[in-house]
Amino acid sequence: MNTLKEIYLGNTIQAWLIALTIIVGCAIILTIVKKIVAARFSAFAKKTATELDDLVATLLQRIRFFFLLALSIYAGSFALTLSHQAERVLQSAVVVALLLQSAIWGNSIITFWLTRTVKQKIQEDAASATTLSALGFISKLVLWSVILLLALDNLGVDITALIAGLGIGGIAVALALQSVLGDLFASLSIVLDKPFVIGDFIIVDQFLGTVEHIGLKTTRIRSLSGEQVVFSNSGLLKSRIRNYKRMFERRVVFTVGVTYQTPYDKVAAIPGLIREIIEAQPLARFDRAHFKEYGDSSLVYEAVYYVKAPDYGLYMDTQQTINHEIFRKFQELKIDFAYPTRTIFINQGAREFEESGKKKER
Repeated sequence: MNTLKEIYLGNTIQAWLIALTIIVGCAIILTIVKKIVAARFSAFAKKTATELDDLVATLLQRIRFFFLLALSIYAGSFALTLSHQAERVLQSAVVVALLLQSAIWGNSIITFWLTRTVKQKIQEDAASATTLSALGFISKLVLWSVILLLALDNLGVDITALIAGLGIGGIAVALALQSVLGDLFASLSIVLDKPFVIGDFIIVDQFLGTVEHIGLKTTRIRSLSGEQVVFSNSGLLKSRIRNYKRMFERRVVFTVGVTYQTPYDKVAAIPGLIREIIEAQPLARFDRAHFKEYGDSSLVYEAVYYVKAPDYGLYMDTQQTINHEIFRKFQELKIDFAYPTRTIFINQGAREFEESGKKKER
């Protein structure tokens, strides 16, 4: 009994045994409770369609033993009489354990969000999934950097000079990698704002083609002639982009010219005739048809309609059918299409002068 009352490091051996018992008991109880709660919550999460409970189950499973041990040691310390310095060390150790556990939870949340988003994007936009993976890596890097700085600060390390050094180094790296970082942030802007996605047909300045790949630095377009055109992401966002995949309908304007010899009644009937032909097409929405102007060699009619689908092939099929019908109707009504002609005017006086000169030569 006297042995238990011996003082060691400011506390009796009996107090140390009580503290050890509390530590071991708390560690065992917390470990068992964690396993039971995590298992039951995981089983419950599998029965539901929501994903939030899956995240909670994952977070419960990610509770590490060092965190439970730190809590157990902190609980056991209440049975001891510790110096102010020992209490500070213990509190710092518990806070560092809490920070590490928070980092693990934060890492799990980022991974969960990333996995969920990539599954949604992988089918429709594989490039976005790749960029999101890079964004997830950057997020994890920032998270662990912040946790490390907080842990060092809690341990008494002066992080002011460290942050200042990192800031100066970061500026130097940013200046050296200015174009690369510009393309990286432009890639994130493309993914988040979505001016276009893989498969869209776009026109950039004089280049046109289908978006084939959206990377961290470049975007690649397959042109109509077959070659691949590569743009830097930052340069691409500075350009005027026309996205034809986003069209809901296509506006079409075309003209028809007939000869000046066409009778007036047929001239007046042509706009209505064109309207009937366009309205008969299932994918066409008629807008207008007018006798536009007197051309150099024809009477010009202008017609406007909308194709109710953005597909270029459907537009060409519709226009071809309209052209066939106009040709057939004009043939039935004996209306002649105009074609370019050239009229030559000869001055009669000049002709007589030329003929008299030829006679003198003879």
